[in-house]
Amino acid sequence: MKKATIQLETLTCPSCSQKIEGATKALDGVEKESVKVLFNSSKVKLDFDEAKLTIEDIEKAITDLGYEVKKSKVK
Repeated sequence: MKKATIQLETLTCPSCSQKIEGATKALDGVEKESVKVLFNSSKVKLDFDEAKLTIEDIEKAITDLGYEVKKSKVK
């Protein structure tokens, strides 16, 4: 499992974080319990299986909702 921290543009409302959380949890390969959308710092933290999807797939799911991904870190 890889750990990802994704920095987003500033989130303006709590429902934004719920949308992002729902979209990332729906991806095959993301560990559902690990998904945390940090509203105050506009970050998404999650664990994912690199064999099933890439960080680009996760970023695309977020950008498809209309949120800008500033940068991502994978450990």
